[in-house]
Amino acid sequence: MPAYRHGARPMVRRGRRGPAKKYYPSRQRLTLPLQPGSKEKPVVLQSKKVLKEYTSGNSDTLTVVFKDLGSQVSYRTLFFFEYLGPLILYPVFYYFPVYQYFGYKGERAIHPVQTYAMYYWCFHYFKRIMETFFVHRFSHATSPLSNVFRNCAYYWTFGCYIAYYVNHPLYTPVNDLQMKIGFGFGLIMQVANLYCHIILRNLRSPSGNGGYQIPRGFLFNIVTCANYTTEIYQWLGFNIATQTVAGYIFLVVAASIMTNWALAKHRRLRRLFDGKEGRPKYPRRWVILPPFLFLTDNTHGSEAFAR
Repeated sequence: MPAYRHGARPMVRRGRRGPAKKYYPSRQRLTLPLQPGSKEKPVVLQSKKVLKEYTSGNSDTLTVVFKDLGSQVSYRTLFFFEYLGPLILYPVFYYFPVYQYFGYKGERAIHPVQTYAMYYWCFHYFKRIMETFFVHRFSHATSPLSNVFRNCAYYWTFGCYIAYYVNHPLYTPVNDLQMKIGFGFGLIMQVANLYCHIILRNLRSPSGNGGYQIPRGFLFNIVTCANYTTEIYQWLGFNIATQTVAGYIFLVVAASIMTNWALAKHRRLRRLFDGKEGRPKYPRRWVILPPFLFLTDNTHGSEAFAR
């Protein structure tokens, strides 16, 4: 059995002018075959292991299933383009007379809340781009190219949708107190979100390796996915201050997506850290969005925690 590490040599196809690389390592997935009717996920071969580690007993043969994952892009490229759209498109509705093309010919009065909302929005997406390049460490090097189009459609569409209504000539602003509470709370959550990302960054080596670890410190002592919690709360603050149906629709959709991600991560961490064979046991925590953010674990009954 050769000690071949998958991904060490890309598969190639022959062309008229010699070999042409096609299946470069990041677009390959090698798995062990599943039994017919099995509902389990296939075991993905790890690049740091030799094939012999996946054989049982003294077997010298191993069947491997190859899948072409398609064209890939780096996660930094994916995140950059999905965040760049809202960062550029939102100010267009604030600074330029786009509403003239929708039939509004009169003068447009700009309320202070609209100005603060534009600054808040741009700060958020600028922060995300900076985090992409200087904070995040990715466990997977690449993502399918199709995700660029899907994610850009999501972020860019919602960016225009919210910007259209927040900057609309007929927009009715909330009172000053509500605006200050909303933006003040949202900014606190933005800073908290950055700190959560720094904590997650420190769990991985600069190469992105290191496997799963139990996040600890700050809100992670209470919530499994504190980064998603603060992300949802910062958009709640934005919507308290701006009060539009479009903004709340985005909040509900985003919260639903992040809740599904949080549930999956919570189950994965509980499965990996089950307290067996010397492994630590994952502590009882909220999955996401506890109703009282700063209460400790001891104040909650066991029924409050996801299993």
